[in-house]
Amino acid sequence: MTGERRPPADRPLTEPHPSRLSPDHPDRERILAAHAAALAAGDAGYLDPATGLFVLSAGFLARRGTCCGRGCRHCPYVDE
Repeated sequence: MTGERRPPADRPLTEPHPSRLSPDHPDRERILAAHAAALAAGDAGYLDPATGLFVLSAGFLARRGTCCGRGCRHCPYVDE
């Protein structure tokens, strides 16, 4: 998966793969709201509401054109 150019997975950029953000994650709604705001603003990412760490947005990752293989929460290339 790493470094190969390919189209993003067949799902909206607003919806992370369940293996990267579980549907029952306790902060899921806050995370998705912060991510949606970053996407709407065209920002590279957002501060995680629980940890304060910077998380890259799916939009930023899609513009890169490749998966880095580091397990990004909003990786648009994960489709397994």
